[in-house]
Amino acid sequence: MRIREWVGPPRQNQVPVVTDPRERKSLWFEITIVLLVTFGTSALSSMFSLADSLLAGDLSEQTVALNTARASNSLLDLLSQLLGVARLLAWGALGAYLLWRSGIALRTMGLARADRRDAGHGVGLAALIGLPGLGLYLVAQAIGANLTVAPSTIDDHWWRLPALCLWAVANSGAEEILVVAYLVTRLRQLGWGENSSLVASALLRGGYHLYQGFGGGLGNVVMGVVFTRYWQRTGRLWPLVVAHALIDIVAFVGYALLRGRVGWIP
Repeated sequence: MRIREWVGPPRQNQVPVVTDPRERKSLWFEITIVLLVTFGTSALSSMFSLADSLLAGDLSEQTVALNTARASNSLLDLLSQLLGVARLLAWGALGAYLLWRSGIALRTMGLARADRRDAGHGVGLAALIGLPGLGLYLVAQAIGANLTVAPSTIDDHWWRLPALCLWAVANSGAEEILVVAYLVTRLRQLGWGENSSLVASALLRGGYHLYQGFGGGLGNVVMGVVFTRYWQRTGRLWPLVVAHALIDIVAFVGYALLRGRVGWIP
């Protein structure tokens, strides 16, 4: 897809604006509850975590781990990891179900049957976001605006790499369904413009990554702008899921394999 095709005005809204006051109030209640159960609370927790890190001293001298051991016993750790993956998948399923239950088809959400074009666009989006994102992280960490991020500190069990891949898929599914498809669709129903919805989605994405520091928050805001605009222009969500999963798999698995073997990896 040419760049000008998705940076321009979004395609026509496919969901009607809700005008009934009771239905509008119900939508606001639903959005609030869903975000409090999922990424809204995560954003608030990330803000508190960043504040605590700032009070503790230089951000670049502190480390935050994304995937950690959850039990000392290997089997219990694996079961706990799988439970965390299931919770994220349930978050994504909740968002999709609420939209479907209110009469919005999976195709409208962008979850029509995936094809090879979705995979190709996903790889392109992963490269577009992943490579500059790594550069932004290194710069932010160097100037003290970001914590040192350790994508995984899980012990070297036989199941570690498959579990990290499952985490990547669960992260991508939950975030793209809830933060893009669900949230923007509901805001459309409330009469929000496409640019306002895009900003809200991108800020939410950046907010729940603030525990990594200012660089992590800013980088994910940029990712949110690109991903949300792509979805608004194309109506396809699968490329976002593919791209996000690829970025996380490279980060999680690459770190696990290279840690201790490459000097600049903490």
